[in-house]
Amino acid sequence: MRYILATANPGKIKEMRDILSGLGIEVVTRDGLGIQIAVEETGTTFYENAKLKAEAICAASKMPSIADDSGLVVEALDGRPGVYSSSYGGEALTAEQRCMFLLDEMKKTEQRRAKFVCNIVCVFPDGNILSAAGECNGTISTEIKGVRGFGYDPVFVPDGYIKTMAELSSEEKNAISHRGKALLEFISKLKEKCV
Repeated sequence: MRYILATANPGKIKEMRDILSGLGIEVVTRDGLGIQIAVEETGTTFYENAKLKAEAICAASKMPSIADDSGLVVEALDGRPGVYSSSYGGEALTAEQRCMFLLDEMKKTEQRRAKFVCNIVCVFPDGNILSAAGECNGTISTEIKGVRGFGYDPVFVPDGYIKTMAELSSEEKNAISHRGKALLEFISKLKEKCV
């Protein structure tokens, strides 16, 4: 069975495709099928937003649709940027500018604890839903480092590492990332469903 990825984010597509295809799951993208719809993310949680995206793409494609919603939760900022991670600081900011905005907001605090959170939801054409979640704990650095990854990777140092996520190889990142953990839980649930 083929699954469609509901995301249009190239970084997420690469990560999810790498992990899912390595487990024998065939995935296609919405762009690959010519599905050009914008889903308004009106949820207040990562799960709600992932579900909204998966439902919309499943309805448009008539295929099982895998969506994720993820973001950065910073303790010193009362959980911000959270579900607004992709627009934090303003819609027009680039990823690098968003990282700079975050670092600027944290200049006056020594509390640097943060975590990446990911919720994955798969909606099937028959209405069934599978969901999974993953987290990656760490700290916010004081400067941007690294050129790999995307989003806040250049300012996030995972626990147990001295490098940012953007300095890790794809293999290293996938082994510890919030998305990698959520996908592994999702795969385990999917295997149980298919037995």
